[in-house]
Parts: sequence; structure tokens; C-alpha cells
Amino acid sequence: MALTYKKAGVDISKIKQSQKAIGKLIASTHKLQKKAKMTQGFGHYAGIVEIPGGKLLATHTDGVGTKVVIANMMKKYNTIGIDCVAMNVNDIICIGATPISFVDYIAANKNDVTIFKKIVEGLVTGAKKSAMPIVGGETAIMPDVIEGKGFAFDLAGMVVGLLEKKEMVLGNKIKAGDVIIGVNSSGIHSNGYSLARKALLSKYSVNDKVKGVGIIGDALLKPTEIYTKPVLEINQKCKINGFAHITGGAFTKLLRLKNIGYEIDSLPKIPPIMGLVEEQGVKPEEMYKTFNMGVGFCVVAPKDQTSRIKSIFKKYKITSQEIGQIISKKGVFVNSAKIA
Repeated sequence: MALTYKKAGVDISKIKQSQKAIGKLIASTHKLQKKAKMTQGFGHYAGIVEIPGGKLLATHTDGVGTKVVIANMMKKYNTIGIDCVAMNVNDIICIGATPISFVDYIAANKNDVTIFKKIVEGLVTGAKKSAMPIVGGETAIMPDVIEGKGFAFDLAGMVVGLLEKKEMVLGNKIKAGDVIIGVNSSGIHSNGYSLARKALLSKYSVNDKVKGVGIIGDALLKPTEIYTKPVLEINQKCKINGFAHITGGAFTKLLRLKNIGYEIDSLPKIPPIMGLVEEQGVKPEEMYKTFNMGVGFCVVAPKDQTSRIKSIFKKYKITSQEIGQIISKKGVFVNSAKIA
């Protein structure tokens, strides 16, 4: 029987129902503060409010999911903080905002200063790559809430960004004929780990070495790529109609930008770790709805902007390529198969 994200314990359709219910509730708070006018709310990559002086303030919060389980299994904690920063900054840049500050939240079952220092080392590495200060955080010791043998923890953060109206990119200008430029991922990044663990760890251990993959645990822990600097430069120098961070829900995330057609037909080679997951009985359609499949970020732009966009990514030593185009038929199509 084929493995799915739902069978691994994560039902995306039910999660979307919860998000819709939450969105309706929080909308009732949008007019509570006279000094902050709501500009963009729940459902995109970040919330935006206009503050005195005409500046726009963006906020977003995210965590690293069950990737923390792999960090615990490997007893390796110095990269998980990079993932936490990446998951936040890569989302906030999707609306054109520059990350200006970050706070983290570590919840653990017990105090371990050595491990906490390793986690924060990763946060600092990610912050430096994002040119963004970490201004505070919280460490909560909750043995009755965070359960597990030995050390167990969860990690999340929140980023604040600034932007001007001319920098804002919401996807509403996307039109048929635009191209989709895919930016290479460094691996699985920080989504789909419930399915990846279910698929891989029923056959392998995290310490097993597989040809082409290397040590499985190391491949799973490879830090999420941070796209902040090239994306912000691209937004300043190119005509852009949409940015998408390819995370939970994979390419179905493109529909956050605009309800139009996204045809993807020229993806890069699938990273070996994802190929290994697929070999364990995960169908291609499920893979493209769950994992980034080698593309961690997408830029939607007029075709004449392609070479300039690719050259800016190349300047930052990040590979990108045209992976598809915008079509009038609504939905997300990967290699002709509709996935959303």
C-alpha cells in the first residue's frame, strides 16, 4: 500500500480547514489598533500593517516541524537553528519585505546549556546569512508538555520585516505567459519529515550509509537554504510578479499567490534523499504535493526578466532555472499531472 502524508499522521486538507477557521476568528482583531492599519492578512506568506509614516511592517512566525526528531536522533544540534531562521525569512521575503529582527522560542523537557548553545549557534549562523539581528527569545522548560527520552525540544521563531508599497509583491499581477523560475533547494529543507521518517526509518537507521545519499541522518539534517539576499536584490532590480517559498504542500503553495494555472515541466534532478523516500512506496503525485523536489523557492516574472534573475542567483552561488510557465487553465500541473 502506498505511503502518504495523511497515513504518516499529517492530513493537509484537514489542516487547511483548521487554518480557514482560525483565519475567520483572527480577522475580528484587524481593526483594534488605530496606529496599525491592516494591509495584508492571514493566508499569504506574511501579515502586513501600515504604521505611522507610511511604512509597512510585516510579521511571520514558523518552526522546523519534526526535523527536531532527526536532530535528537543524530545528537546534532548546531544546524537546526539555521532551519528556523530560514523558514521565517524565506517566507517574509515572498511579499518583498526585508527581515529586520528575529526572536526565537525553544521549548524543552529539561535544561541542557550545552545543547541550547548549539541550537543558538545555528540561529546566529542563519541570522548572519540573512543580515538580520536576533533581538530576543524565550527558553521554556516544560517536562509535562515536551515528552521524550533524554533531551526533547521544539523550536520556533518570529521575524519582523519592513517594506515600502513599491516593494510589495503579492502575486496579484501574475498573468498567463509569465515564466516560473525554480531556485534549487539544499535538500528536504524543513517540511515533510513525518512522511520522510515513516518511509525511510522503517527500512534504514539514521546512521546507515546509502550510495548516492551518504549517511541518511546527515542528508535529512542538511540545513534549509536561505534566499534572502538574492531575492531582495531581484525585487529591487527586476520586474517581479510573484515569489513563493516551496515548503509544506510543496508546489500547491503557488496557489497562495493567485488562483491561476501553474504548469511545471522542467524540474531539476531530484535530490538523492527524496529519490530514496520515493523508492519506499511514495507515489510521484504525493511527492510533488509534500516535498520541494529540488526547488526551494520560485520566482514568477515576465519571460524577458529570466536571464537577469538567474544571473543574480548565480552571483550568490545559488542555481536556478526556468521550470515552467503560467497558463490560463487553473490549477498546479507537474509533468502534465494536476496536483492541486
